[in-house]
Amino acid sequence: MFLDLEDRSAHMHVGAVMVYEGRAPSYAELLASIAARLDRVPRYRQRLAFVPFGAGRPSWVDAADLDLEYHVRHTALPPPGGEEPLRKLAGRLFAQRLDRGKPLWELWLIEGLGEDRFAVLSKTHHCMVDGLSGVDLATVLHDPTPEPAAPPAAPPWIPREAPGGPALLAAAVRDQLTHPLELTRDALRPETPGRKMLRELVGGVKPLLHISQLGPAPECSLNQPIGPHRRWETLSLDLAAVKRVRAALGGTVNDVILAAVAGALRTLLQARGEAPSVDLRAFVPVSVRRPEDRTHGNQVAAVFCPLPVGEPDPVARLRRVSAAMKDVKERRQAVGALALTHLREFAPPTLAAQAARLAGSTRWFNVVVTNVPGPQEPMYLLGRRLRACYPVVPLARFQTIGIALLSYCGAIDVGLLGDADRARDLPILSRALRDAVDELSACAAAAPARGDAARS
Repeated sequence: MFLDLEDRSAHMHVGAVMVYEGRAPSYAELLASIAARLDRVPRYRQRLAFVPFGAGRPSWVDAADLDLEYHVRHTALPPPGGEEPLRKLAGRLFAQRLDRGKPLWELWLIEGLGEDRFAVLSKTHHCMVDGLSGVDLATVLHDPTPEPAAPPAAPPWIPREAPGGPALLAAAVRDQLTHPLELTRDALRPETPGRKMLRELVGGVKPLLHISQLGPAPECSLNQPIGPHRRWETLSLDLAAVKRVRAALGGTVNDVILAAVAGALRTLLQARGEAPSVDLRAFVPVSVRRPEDRTHGNQVAAVFCPLPVGEPDPVARLRRVSAAMKDVKERRQAVGALALTHLREFAPPTLAAQAARLAGSTRWFNVVVTNVPGPQEPMYLLGRRLRACYPVVPLARFQTIGIALLSYCGAIDVGLLGDADRARDLPILSRALRDAVDELSACAAAAPARGDAARS
């Protein structure tokens, strides 16, 4: 699906800008560390093999000519360095589409950020990983202590020969004829993946009907045709402050984040001369991964949450978001989205691709907001401490801003990706998001303890 959604303007890679303290490792050191650990992420040694005439789904095959020096780049910011040049560089790098003829990832070592600071930028196509998979390259490169553990000697890697075009075409035709029948037959047997898929399909019918009745999201300046170029902004929020808001005012950490996003978008739209009066709609990815599947690639669905940008009271915004998210869970929207994913298993690839592109061109949501829990203990790259990790979420065809958050070591690091032309005011959103959290924090400090309120 993520391959089908991609075009020359909408690039479907995820990633992050990671900032470290200390002197940057040499390029040779980083290359050696990646080479020693690459066997832990076998997908990073593979590329896509496309079926001739688009007659089937692409397959993963070993990249016999894998060149680490192509995928791992080395650059430096112009003097005197600093955050602003890093943001501009990140915007340019995130705007570059990954080469589909090679393994779909890049890593950039960036020096010159400042005294005893450097950065690493990662890009991986969304068809390879999701936010909770735990199997991306950045994960296996980090250690929980400043003394990097020497990885065990990796076994020699002998790439398997990739099938040619005729073999891919024959396999695709055979798959289209047999795969639906195999799934159906498997569904009739107990305790099989097919039976599990059948249960999820049946359970997802009602939630899927509810999703289909939502209709297009409201019109606003967040939804316009985008170009291939990007802007990038970052900020960090205090996770403890967000938790204090949750404790004082109710809801979950994610509810508080979504309420703050609603407040920030309200400020942004007002700065653009728009009068926010109706709820916008956020597309919120959620993991549908079982604990035993944490290493099995991309398993992500989504829910739609209303963002009450027309509500001026921050506490009322939070309560409305909390009520909406509770309703989303009760209606099992994620189950419906998962059922829709399973239905693609029965559709011919060309039809599935057209359906994905049609969905991508329809205004089902105004903005993507993804919030991923990260480690709360310090992580280290070759002995250098990771200070912040700002994630990135891709933009769909008519989506000008994407908001990604990742909690790490007591902070919530936020990456804001915007279209270069349609989101020139991205810094306003960055400041507004911080202000929205501060506003909720002030309301929480002034609120009576929840126990006292209940007694009164």
